[in-house]
Amino acid sequence: MSAIDQVSLRNHDLSGALVGRKKKLERLKRTLDLVSSENEARAVSLVGPAGVGKTRIVEEFLGEAGSGLTGLRVYRTQARQRGLSYGVFSRLLRARLGIGDEVPEEQALRRVTVEVARVLDDHDVDDVCFFLGQLMGLSFPASPLTRALGASPGQAQALRGAVIRRFFEADARQGPLVLFFDNLHLADADSLDLLEELISEAEGSLLIVCAGGRELLGKREDWGSSGASTHELIELESLSGIEAAQLIKQMLSRCSGGTPDALIDAAVQAAGGNPGQLVQMVRSFFDAGVLEEIGQGGESWRVNLDRLSAMRLPMSVDEAVALRISALSPEERTILEHAAAMGSVFWLGGLVSLARMGRPAPALWSNREKADLERISQVLKRLVERDYLLGLDDAVFPEEQEFVFRHNFEREKISSLTSAAAARRYHQTVADWLSQKNTARSEEEYTATLAEHLEKAGSITRSAFTFLDAGDIARRNFALRKATEYYERGLTSLGDDDARRRIDALHDYGDVLVLLGKTDQAMETFRQMLAIAYQMNLLGKGGAAHNRIGRLFRETGRLADAGQHLAAARELFHEVGDKRGVAASIDDMGKLLWMRGEYDAALKEMRTALDMRRELGDRRSIALSLNNIGLVWMDHGRPVQAKEALEASLAMRREINDPVGVADSLNTLGSLSVDQNQFESALNYFREAHSVLVDIGERKRITESLTHIGQTLARLGKGEEAIEILEEAERASAELGDKLQLAEAKRGLAKSYLLKGEMKKSRRYIRDAVDLFAQVRSKAHLAIALRTLGEVTGAGAWGKQFEGKAVEYFMRSIAMAKEIGNEVEVARSYLAFSGYVTATEGFAQNGEIQREAVKLKEMAAEIFERHRIESAPLIGE
Repeated sequence: MSAIDQVSLRNHDLSGALVGRKKKLERLKRTLDLVSSENEARAVSLVGPAGVGKTRIVEEFLGEAGSGLTGLRVYRTQARQRGLSYGVFSRLLRARLGIGDEVPEEQALRRVTVEVARVLDDHDVDDVCFFLGQLMGLSFPASPLTRALGASPGQAQALRGAVIRRFFEADARQGPLVLFFDNLHLADADSLDLLEELISEAEGSLLIVCAGGRELLGKREDWGSSGASTHELIELESLSGIEAAQLIKQMLSRCSGGTPDALIDAAVQAAGGNPGQLVQMVRSFFDAGVLEEIGQGGESWRVNLDRLSAMRLPMSVDEAVALRISALSPEERTILEHAAAMGSVFWLGGLVSLARMGRPAPALWSNREKADLERISQVLKRLVERDYLLGLDDAVFPEEQEFVFRHNFEREKISSLTSAAAARRYHQTVADWLSQKNTARSEEEYTATLAEHLEKAGSITRSAFTFLDAGDIARRNFALRKATEYYERGLTSLGDDDARRRIDALHDYGDVLVLLGKTDQAMETFRQMLAIAYQMNLLGKGGAAHNRIGRLFRETGRLADAGQHLAAARELFHEVGDKRGVAASIDDMGKLLWMRGEYDAALKEMRTALDMRRELGDRRSIALSLNNIGLVWMDHGRPVQAKEALEASLAMRREINDPVGVADSLNTLGSLSVDQNQFESALNYFREAHSVLVDIGERKRITESLTHIGQTLARLGKGEEAIEILEEAERASAELGDKLQLAEAKRGLAKSYLLKGEMKKSRRYIRDAVDLFAQVRSKAHLAIALRTLGEVTGAGAWGKQFEGKAVEYFMRSIAMAKEIGNEVEVARSYLAFSGYVTATEGFAQNGEIQREAVKLKEMAAEIFERHRIESAPLIGE
């Protein structure tokens, strides 16, 4: 504990009794009762402007709950203005596991391991400790699973969410648990993503209480919808005039001789019903000398009537803040000016460096002479006592004393009064001080803070490099949104400087954008990377850029463009002898040929990639190649060869502990069983895949597996259960914002309702699916969806008068499949059209269309025969 923390502070509690918040308090109590009685996780979010009393209500609630519910445990965390990625979870876990600043790292590692083993009953302790330690800045050894995920940030990020959820669920089984997240409007996007996941998916006797400013709803418009019926949003408004007057009278109840109405009226008018601003007004009355402490300990107050009559009372919060600032001594004002330049969080050591700025060094410097440090410490102690500052326990630098401004109004006011030239000098000094620190608990937070000060000091290039370093750290920690923020700031500041650093950053930034589903931005980023590589004649970097661009084109259905870029990547990788790059490009080309229905060529490319990967000994990539080969065999009616390849891939993925790969292989084997009409076997594969994915929390793939399960249940005639599962997939996809998967779920529902004969619902779902596929611009998926729309329309969903529309949808499906060069999908749409017009009474007498149907059926047969894979060896070695 710091020297300042040990001082007996004379801060008066000005909060008074809770006024005008009884109903809100009762809602919190009822929610905790439900959590305790029904063993069901719930969440409550309180949102409102600063000072409106969010934290005060929660404190009152927790105080009463702690005395009324036996065994209740409460852990708190608070977001900070310039927080690191997952910062609120870092502080929460340190509080829960008892890892304070004073705990040495070796001891902290032991403590975390013991507690995690106790909570989880010794299950998956190494994996859980790795991910929890990463959030807390503690380095645990990597396990086989975490090593496998090192190259897959998206998968690792999903697994981290599952680990957090499982840990707190297990903890809640030992007794009711409350997690309190304060100041959430300041939280980083990665923390909010993780918290939303925890709210929507957690189970057990767990209450999550959130508090934040209205800015939170600006960041997350749908905040409160996570968890649907189990997440309640409470918006706090200002007190009424009567309630505000009641509260200020309580605050001033210590005044002997009563309180003049003028003082009460001034406070109520200026604060506008905001409790926090009422407190600010009372503080300003003290600073102006209108209120004075009397008696020992200052427990009684009096109103200085002479001062009251001689001065103009502040009529707004801004005037009250200005009055507070004017009450500072010159030394106090200077220290707060330095602190405000340092940021929302600042340190004693940094203030010492700023105080010595421009001061000549002594002829003989002895570190025993600490007069300036002691003087600044004393000033800080006074400012804490007078409610300007607050000392913090969990310092970024363990050896430093860390502080924040208690009221952000005052920090902003002081900053606005600091000249631009002085501010630049301050920021450069702070940057120089930070550059010498090597004991930061969070490397990311320290690096980002340094980058900001360099930027404000005018050191733009150094700032850019440092922001890019922060992006690399965040990416390694699987904090994708925070990494995006840092890369954007670094690349913007860097401009056209330092091509080599820029090209590396563009590569990593583009990969992060792909994982976040920002396809257009990723494409532009890789194009910039390619331009620099070409200019600098960096063949390997050019190959990487072409490869990424080719993959994006392939995923969005532009197969011809994809082929050109993948071929260019392969050539450039070959030129520089990058065998891994060549193998990846060959395999990617194989996937492209497969999508186009060129199966012989696809299989040849994939086998070549498999041989290269075996030579390199890359088992993860070998398993991927085997899986892709299995998909090719499967897609063209060779189930024996497909199953052999897929089972070989599954076995290898189990051996290397690749849970996402295992789930992918199981899902593919399930799809193979569906093709063979082995629906019970398919259901077993899909359910095992779903179980694996739930364990690791891979939400996107979970929705995919739910869609598979639902469609298979429909084929087994279990319509109601199928629809229930598919609706769950639909909800999960919508929550994730994954339009592509949402469209797939809706297409599955359309098919399910079609099989049940519920045409109206089938019609609605297939139209939604088509619209979504169009929005994500996936022509490959849209071509298939249009074919389904033709089938639904042809079945009478819109009535017989729309039979011509069904033909139109089949034709559009055929045209789109031709556009992307996928002959197999063209053939499938030919067959769907032919089957429809042949079986439809309205077209029976139309000789022209019947001849066209026969012709298209024959053309489909020719296409399938042309793409039939010739006899070939099985996978081999």
